[in-house]
Amino acid sequence: MASPLLVAKNEKAALELLPALANRHGLITGATGTGKTVTLQALAQRFSSIGVPVFMADVKGDLSGLAKPGGANPKVAERLKLLKLPAAAEACPVLFWDVFGTSGHPVRATVSDMGPLLLGRMLNLNETQEGVLALVFKIADDSGLLLLDLKDLRAMLTHAGDNAAQFKTTYGNISTATIGTIQRGLLNLENQGGAKFFGEPMLAIADLMQVKDGKGVVSVLAAEKLMATPKLYSTFLLWLLSELFEHLPEVGDPEKPKLVFFFDEAHLLFDEAPKPLLEKIEQVVRLIRSKGIGVYFVTQNPLDLPESVLGQLGNRVQHALRAFTPKDQKAVKTAADTLRPNPKLKTDRVITELEVGEALVSLLDEKGRPTIVERAFIVPPSSQIGPVSDAERAQFVRSSPVFGKYESTIDRESAYEKLTQRTEAKPAQAEQSSNPVSDILFGKTGPRGGKQSQGVLEALTKSAARSIGSELGRQLLRGVLGSILGGGKKR
Repeated sequence: MASPLLVAKNEKAALELLPALANRHGLITGATGTGKTVTLQALAQRFSSIGVPVFMADVKGDLSGLAKPGGANPKVAERLKLLKLPAAAEACPVLFWDVFGTSGHPVRATVSDMGPLLLGRMLNLNETQEGVLALVFKIADDSGLLLLDLKDLRAMLTHAGDNAAQFKTTYGNISTATIGTIQRGLLNLENQGGAKFFGEPMLAIADLMQVKDGKGVVSVLAAEKLMATPKLYSTFLLWLLSELFEHLPEVGDPEKPKLVFFFDEAHLLFDEAPKPLLEKIEQVVRLIRSKGIGVYFVTQNPLDLPESVLGQLGNRVQHALRAFTPKDQKAVKTAADTLRPNPKLKTDRVITELEVGEALVSLLDEKGRPTIVERAFIVPPSSQIGPVSDAERAQFVRSSPVFGKYESTIDRESAYEKLTQRTEAKPAQAEQSSNPVSDILFGKTGPRGGKQSQGVLEALTKSAARSIGSELGRQLLRGVLGSILGGGKKR
């Protein structure tokens, strides 16, 4: 990259994350308060400076400082002096996003686009309940009913429950109890504000991949409120990764990534995740690098991630861990074992001694091999460390190139409207069927669909049928039915 990102402590030599290997993914770990957030900001700024767009969730609110030039920070000045680096003050082009639409541009997805697997995780459904949800999605697809927002899904669930007997032969059993459980899950999601996430206009992937004046635009998702609903947070980020995977073309190994995606609080993605979802995550992480996407997981300890995912993360930055208990000591040793050994360092001991802003670093070399681990300083970013004010954030949002594109929702005709129209049409049909003339001719229909009385035509037809043994009876039958069904024609 253009300027040092990491500086080895002993030799004061620069350690560089090579742009051509940045799509081989990465891992940033360390205990709370050890400097992970500043490392994220420094990495995002370096990627932006070489024209690589970045997406990152801001779980504390501190990363908004990327939008303002730095300066007047005594700790930053002290670190730069120690590293003999010049002071710099430079901002990044930033887009602010917010699922709830209060601290940035609204972010939405349609229910259909989310799909039953991810939605089932969001609603904390078991395997059986997820199966019923998948059936409801299939019925909607086959019936041409669009599922765009939560009211569409609610209407579709009610429709499937009311007509369970009709759908059983074609789609399988749909338990009304399970429908009720899913409906309650949707109600909880709505109470947590999740309904704002579903609908249109949906987020356009191209808006996350912008370059302005040669710098990659950094998309910052406000996640302070979102973290109160961890399943919504982690599922949203996984959906976004899946969207990138599905919509971007194969590019192989580009000179630099098309986008770098930081997944903070990554342990939430894997907590209680069912096996099908874990397999999907592993597949996305393994294959998305060929789309030019680098994924960087951020968490406290490497143990928070499954081995199948951990083995795909080539670039490692390990901040300090604390070893107060035997369990903590085991976690420290495991973290040390994931790094390529350096004969000059006793890694498991050094991990507990690292100061704030220091890290053990192992990056990929030109041939894609992990380098031996080095103890290094993180070079502070040239943007502001700490959040911008609410007024400044609001001004950045108003001056954004996508302002006005997502602020208003679109509610086009979908499952809710069509099913409502069908429901409203039923009373009119019932009223029409109670027409006195019709009742006299054809008979009166009871509330359960059975006949309450026999009409004149029905009685005449049955009488004629009883005479069918005679030629006269057959002629009469053809004459009566022919005049009714054939417009007065006789055969």
